[in-house]
Amino acid sequence: MIPEPRHAQVHGDRFFELGPDTKLVAGDGAERTERWLRATLGAATGLPLPPGEGDDVVRLSIHPMVTKDLGEEGYRLEVRPNGAHLMGGGPAGLFWGAQTLRQLLGPGAFRRAPLPGGQWRLPLTDIQDAPRFRWRGLMLDVARHFMPKDGVLRYLDLMAAHKLNVFHFHLTDDQGWRIEIKRYPRLTEVGSWRARTKFGHRASPLWEEKPHGGFYTQDDIREIVAYAAERHITVVPEIDVPGHSQAAIAAYPELGNTDVIDTSSLTVWDSWGISANVLAPTDNTLRFYEGVFEELLELFPSEFLHVGGDECLKDQWRRSPTARARIEELGLADEDGLQAWFIGHFDRWLTARGRRLIGWDEILEGGLAEGAAVSSWRGYQGGIAAARSGHDVVMCPEQHVYLDHRQDAGPDEPVPIGYVRTLEDVYRFEPVPPQLTPEEAAHVLGTQANLWTEVMEDHARVDYQAFPRLVAFAEVAWSALPAPAERDFADFERRMTAHYRLLDALGVGYRPPTGPLPWQKRPGVLGRPIEGAPPNR
Repeated sequence: MIPEPRHAQVHGDRFFELGPDTKLVAGDGAERTERWLRATLGAATGLPLPPGEGDDVVRLSIHPMVTKDLGEEGYRLEVRPNGAHLMGGGPAGLFWGAQTLRQLLGPGAFRRAPLPGGQWRLPLTDIQDAPRFRWRGLMLDVARHFMPKDGVLRYLDLMAAHKLNVFHFHLTDDQGWRIEIKRYPRLTEVGSWRARTKFGHRASPLWEEKPHGGFYTQDDIREIVAYAAERHITVVPEIDVPGHSQAAIAAYPELGNTDVIDTSSLTVWDSWGISANVLAPTDNTLRFYEGVFEELLELFPSEFLHVGGDECLKDQWRRSPTARARIEELGLADEDGLQAWFIGHFDRWLTARGRRLIGWDEILEGGLAEGAAVSSWRGYQGGIAAARSGHDVVMCPEQHVYLDHRQDAGPDEPVPIGYVRTLEDVYRFEPVPPQLTPEEAAHVLGTQANLWTEVMEDHARVDYQAFPRLVAFAEVAWSALPAPAERDFADFERRMTAHYRLLDALGVGYRPPTGPLPWQKRPGVLGRPIEGAPPNR
């Protein structure tokens, strides 16, 4: 099983076999998992799984003792010769237990139609399980390369199968704005597409000379959020401010630093990197983005909203009389303080509406906004500083869990970016820095793997970069593993041998252990590999 459960005991070589007479019955609070399990297993097995009592039953229930012992995301699974009983500490725990039950049935349970001669047997077992972290996340960048709605829904299913529960939805950047905002239609009319796209790293001479774009309507977003909620996944949207905003400025030039450049000449950026075109620190910009966030609050019920805050180049602010006047008016020391003021405004604005702000660790510069949480991406140090200041942290250091980084040093690796991060490297990632005291470590909400899509032009490339490393990450996020050096990677590899068949059943185009398949290679497309071991800072 992956992720590895806290405790599992198998009772010999005996099984409970599901068949045409097997019933599925749910107690109070278990209806959502019952509906999902009947639909999913029914499609894969061809079994009707009607409600009913007696023997030959799979029983689902919420049990207060499981809540007490294992928490709301914990579960117990008991399989006996005449049936199975899955007990959750809460609806989420019950659903994660259903993922385990599905894994125990084998790879065929992950198909959408039954194969001939299938046998559906659960080993007699007792399992007790609960997650280590409450935030087990995956960030998907749909701004650099748009992923259509069906692809997003597919990734939510892949997350659920691996007990990941936070979907960080990176919706805006210099290269595209991907969400409909009704009061500002030009954000998608203009900002959602670019005329052409760099193919490979930004130093590559290659271009895809055709428009690229797409966006999600608000009904699409409602569907995605509801689909995720059915799978106990929280969707955290990201609207990046005040940097990474060229697509928004191209749509509404008054948002940019008009006293420095002619913002009306800007287009949605067609290359990669960090654009110098950032938002102007004006009241008009604040009101504009308050309007954006007002619509987001209606679409996303999540506790957190992500405001980016990363890689905001300050050159235009240094040259801008408007920005300098704002710094003087507010009594700030410099442009870093101006960014802190900008982020602090939206921290207070969200707090007043019962939500919490989270941003990349650059929001620490110039002073951390009160109440804000940090996504620590530039190593561990930002997270350590935030936790020591009493702020919550999600650990996602790029040198460990940026899955756009290459998986091997070999010449066949497609569009190689960054450091080599193998399956074993990800498996040995530890989200909680040893420097933190227990009280400080309690601020580590969890961890997240990030998929930046500059060199992932379609879902096949996303699959290749994500898998199988996302499987290792899922175990790190869920399971109570020993210290990195003590982890049994040989055992994980043994379990992965079976798990590859599960990924095959799900149609995942993962990187094979022996290297990329011919159609997964991108010969001649320039990447940006970094040699040597990454800094463990």
